[in-house]
Amino acid sequence: MDKRHGEASRVLEGKRVAFVGRLASMARRDAAQLVREHGATVVDQADPTVHLAVVGEEELPFSSAAGPDEWFDAPTRAAMERGTLEVIAETALWQRLGLVEREQEIQRLYTPAMLAELLGVPVAVVRRWHRRGLIHPVREVRRLPYFDFQEVATARRLAELLAAGASPKAIERKLAELGRYLPHVQRPLAQLSVIVEGKDILLREGDGLIEPGGQLRFDFDAVATLGLAAEPSLEDDAPGDAAVVAVSLPLRLETAEGPLSAGQMASAAAELEEAGQLEAAAEMYRALMAAEGPRPEPCFMLAELLYRSGDLGAARERYYMAVELDEDYVEARANLGCVLAEQGHRELAAAAFEGALRYHPDYADAHYHLARTFDELGRRNDAECHWRAFLDHAPDSPWADEARARLVQPGGC
Repeated sequence: MDKRHGEASRVLEGKRVAFVGRLASMARRDAAQLVREHGATVVDQADPTVHLAVVGEEELPFSSAAGPDEWFDAPTRAAMERGTLEVIAETALWQRLGLVEREQEIQRLYTPAMLAELLGVPVAVVRRWHRRGLIHPVREVRRLPYFDFQEVATARRLAELLAAGASPKAIERKLAELGRYLPHVQRPLAQLSVIVEGKDILLREGDGLIEPGGQLRFDFDAVATLGLAAEPSLEDDAPGDAAVVAVSLPLRLETAEGPLSAGQMASAAAELEEAGQLEAAAEMYRALMAAEGPRPEPCFMLAELLYRSGDLGAARERYYMAVELDEDYVEARANLGCVLAEQGHRELAAAAFEGALRYHPDYADAHYHLARTFDELGRRNDAECHWRAFLDHAPDSPWADEARARLVQPGGC
C-alpha cells in the first residue's frame, strides 16, 4: 500500500456519515459498505452526531417551492454553521477515498478566442462572461486567461440560457444559492442536468423534470443585458444600473455626488458595451484614460471596441499603445497581428505574432495565426512548424481540423 492510498483509507476513520439524495455512481447500500470499510459509521441525516453529509449527484433535494435553506432541517443547518457538520458532493467523497483522480495530468485549455469560435459567439461575449464571473480561468499567462473543459461546458449552457432570454442576475442568484450548500459542485451549470425550453429553465431530477407549480424556476422578467440577444436592451433589474444607462453622447461625466471615479467609468464603459453602445463605451474608455492616464487594460478594451466598430486603423494604434505600455501583453500583440494581417501588412503581422510567442511560447492562438500568415507569404516550411506547434498545444481546438488539412508535408520542422 503506497502512502497516498494509506492516507485515503484513514480519511473517514471514526466519522459518522449520512447520505442525502440519490447517488449517481452506485447504490446507497454499496456506498454505505464502502465507507464502513474505511472506518466510518453510516447514520441517518437527522442524527445529531453526524460529521459528514454526502449529497448524491443523481438528483438534488431541490424544488421551486423549497430553496436551499429547506434542503436541510434546522438542526442540520445549525451544525453546518457551527462547523461540526461538513457537506460535500458525492464526487468529492470518492476523491477523498482515492477512487477518482482530482485532476487529469494533461488539461485541454481554451483561450477566449478559441472558446468563442467553439461556441459560435463573438469573443466580446466570452470576455463579458469572464468579467461577470460566470466563467473562471484556470490560469492566466501574461494577462491571457485560459479556460478548461468544465468552463467550456458552463459556457455552452450560458449560451443556451442567455440566448433564450434569461436574466444573468437571476442565473447568478441561483448559482450562488447552489454554492451555499454544495460547495464541491463547483460548476453547477456544467454538472447539473439543466434543460432550456424557450425562456424556461427546467432541472432534471431523477426520471422527471422540475416544472411549474412545484418545480425550479428562474426569474426571466428582466431582459438580458448580457449574451446573445440580437437587439440588446438597456434595461436591467438592478436599480444601480440606471446611472450607467443614462450615459450618452455627449458623455455625462458627473453625477449628483460629483465626478465619476475611475472605477465608475470603467464599470460604465463595460455596461455600455454590454448594452451595444460601442461608440459611447469607447468614449468612456477615452475619458477614463484622460482622467487617470493611459493603462494597458482600458487601452486594449478600447482597441477591441474600435475593431468591432470597423475602425481598423484606430484599433491598430491602440493595440500598439497597449503593447508599449505593457510589453508582456501577449493578447494585445496577437490581436495587433490580426489587424495588421487584415490590412494586408503580412510581414508586420508575422512580427507581431512572433513577438507574442517570444513572451508566451505556448500561446496556441499565436501559432495558428502565424502559420496562416506564413502560408500567405509563401513560407511553407515556417508555416508547417507553427501548424505542428499549434496542434501540439491545442489538438482539440475548433481550428484543429484546418491545421491538419494544412499539414501536407511529413516530418517536423
